[in-house]
Amino acid sequence: MTDVIKTDVMIVGAGPVGLFAVFELGLLDIKAHLVDILDKIGGQCAELYPEKPIYDIPGLPKISAQGLVDNLMEQIKPFSPQFHLNEMVEKVERIGDPLFRVTTNAGQVFECKVLVIAAGGGSFQPKRPPIPGIEVYEAKSVHYAVRQMEQFRGKRILVAGGGDSALDWTLNLAPLASHLTLLHRRQDFRAAPDSVNKMMTLVGEGKIDLVLGQVTSLEGQDGQVSAAIVKRTDGSIFNIACDAILPFFGLTMKLGPVADWGIAMRDELIPVDTGTFETNVPGIFAIGDINTYPGKLKLILSGFHEGALMAQKAHRYVYPDKRLTFQYTTSSTSLQKKLGVD
Repeated sequence: MTDVIKTDVMIVGAGPVGLFAVFELGLLDIKAHLVDILDKIGGQCAELYPEKPIYDIPGLPKISAQGLVDNLMEQIKPFSPQFHLNEMVEKVERIGDPLFRVTTNAGQVFECKVLVIAAGGGSFQPKRPPIPGIEVYEAKSVHYAVRQMEQFRGKRILVAGGGDSALDWTLNLAPLASHLTLLHRRQDFRAAPDSVNKMMTLVGEGKIDLVLGQVTSLEGQDGQVSAAIVKRTDGSIFNIACDAILPFFGLTMKLGPVADWGIAMRDELIPVDTGTFETNVPGIFAIGDINTYPGKLKLILSGFHEGALMAQKAHRYVYPDKRLTFQYTTSSTSLQKKLGVD
């Protein structure tokens, strides 16, 4: 690739926060291109748990992760964002004031006035539990993500972990499974208290089993697991018959080249100004899980807020001679025209 693509803003990351940033920028007549290392739009929501229900998006009591991505794509359609998937930004150079040259691993070169990092925690992969020989079962009967719940209907499921993902999928898959066991190494859980209470209710009703311990080995043939050998916290050995194992021990985050872009970092996160979510480099912003500031909450709704304030400052770089007048979409006919509102 040799042609340089020129755009107002380059967004690194096409997850929910990056997508909503397109909307906030679009309201201000700012065009955006998005680059993502994944082969699909939606970030972790689309890659790891598309069918997982989300309950804390304002105005949406319940929506699947993929449903949220689909709604955001519909919302930003009037602004015609351009996506570049299966690409990773490798190099960022300042060539003007403001102007950046951004190069991807595919050789594509962009020139933009503003760079927005919305890359979540960077590239990610699930943490593999230390079980000998687990590799032969992966993608066949050991799964680190749930992309289609129906594939687990009628199966004996073992969910391992004590965080939100483990508890959420325990609650969501229990009605589909012929039998479900939740395995955790201790009595205390890191998940939301409401999820823990619901799980304990199912245990009390005999609808699922809760076992305290850790998997030491697996039994099965040709990639199909038949049982997990578990060492319980009291030292005893216990066999759990299962057709599918879902280990949820978190994600290993890899920032990749971001750390080489001249941006100040703190514990592999990017400190930002909370008034604008700008980094220490003028014209480079960080929104979503990759940034850090006092009181930071790693929630999608927090990323949406950050994207809105980022767009206000980005306008100064894109249109330095144009005064920005704040408007509401509910009352501004010019904004409604941009959105195609009849």
